[in-house]
Amino acid sequence: MHTPGAAGWLLVVLCALSGGYCLLRMRSRVEAQRRAAGGEALMGFGMAAMALPAALVPAPRAVWLAGAALFTVAGARALWESRAGARHLHHLVGAVAMVHMSVAMASADGHGTAGTSLLTTALFGYFTGYVLWAGARLIPAGAAVPIPATGHPAGRPTAPTGSAGSAGSAGPPDGARVGWGDRPELTRACRLSMGVAMVAMLLTV
Repeated sequence: MHTPGAAGWLLVVLCALSGGYCLLRMRSRVEAQRRAAGGEALMGFGMAAMALPAALVPAPRAVWLAGAALFTVAGARALWESRAGARHLHHLVGAVAMVHMSVAMASADGHGTAGTSLLTTALFGYFTGYVLWAGARLIPAGAAVPIPATGHPAGRPTAPTGSAGSAGSAGPPDGARVGWGDRPELTRACRLSMGVAMVAMLLTV
């Protein structure tokens, strides 16, 4: 939703940066990473457009209806891909939220009429829970890992450089240089940022 003043611009910058990082992730050598990043990039840039102050960009009703149609297609794609993994259901919920907010914008010239509807409340509760969960997942990333006498973290030997790595791993092969688009902590931070922005935007519906 259009957010006034400095808060709106902060949301625009946050969502645009998140969308830009998702574009960088689309260059990953991991197919699953690339496919997920495309949908998240669309989400980030769509949220940035929604957060633009209304006084600066008074978008007509047709723009919001087009946005609702676009995210309906994105939601259908996420639902189809959820057969391969439950992680795509998060993208589906995000698409539902974008359609919901787009329709609210189209219905009231950008000021929203959904109020505290059941759907708004459910989406707000989901993304609030997601932000708490995603934030908790980031905490261990900066924690020091004790090095036992074996010389390896947690007493487990490190796989030799150049090995195939564990089966089913979504990361790059062992020994390969990890690019900015493949760093899991940055991906989690990006998703956390978009979750926070979604919570802030749902508060204005």
